[in-house]
Amino acid sequence: MSGHSKWSTIKRQKGATDARRGAAFTKATNAIIMAAREGGGNPEANFKLRLAIEAAKRINMPKDNIEKAIARATGAAKEGKALEGVTYEGFGPGGVGVLVEAVTDNRQRTAQEVRSAFERGGGNLSGAGSVAHLFSPIGEIVIRRDGGLDQDQLFLDAADAGAEDIEIEDDEVIVYCKTLELEKVKEKLGKAGLEIIETRLSRKPTSVIKIVDEKQAFSILSLVNKLDDLSDVQRVYANFDISNEVLMRNANIGK
Repeated sequence: MSGHSKWSTIKRQKGATDARRGAAFTKATNAIIMAAREGGGNPEANFKLRLAIEAAKRINMPKDNIEKAIARATGAAKEGKALEGVTYEGFGPGGVGVLVEAVTDNRQRTAQEVRSAFERGGGNLSGAGSVAHLFSPIGEIVIRRDGGLDQDQLFLDAADAGAEDIEIEDDEVIVYCKTLELEKVKEKLGKAGLEIIETRLSRKPTSVIKIVDEKQAFSILSLVNKLDDLSDVQRVYANFDISNEVLMRNANIGK
């Protein structure tokens, strides 16, 4: 598993018990609202909304909160401030490219917060197009890997489902596929009896920067966490590759 994928796994496992639960709920609410506005409030007919609801449930967001978010998006509840998606691009220590996806009701506030996080983390915010080309849209399906999972059969099942690539970690497997095929691949993997932990639309680095200096690794991870902790920020992507040993020694950053 690449360094950044491993770090994403560490962050996800930490998320359900994160002390900053309020910020996590805000992110989940905004993701649900944006998905419902884009494709309608019926999860059965809106795959993105189903993904957003699944993500909310993983952090134990109450059902009532989820329903209120959908109602707000579809006009069934009193409308709050208008939300919009916005992307920021910048560079971190070591020239690592960083892409930030946010949802906001105040562009100026969010831009200031993102810029401040970059500056405090030893990086700098850059212009549109400076970093986006370093990442490709991708579908990701995280599967639980236990002692009884046959690796050869997993590869066969993933290939049959339409997967493009697989990364294997000690207790998890990430299956990559085209974004438009994510729903189909997920369904086929589920029918194959595989335990799916998470499904998400993501971005995968097309090339990575290998970081071997531990101080520099700490700085990069600290920057990623500063950005990820902002309540308006949905996802942070960076094209670093840091060894698992260094990642685990820095796993408590931001806790």
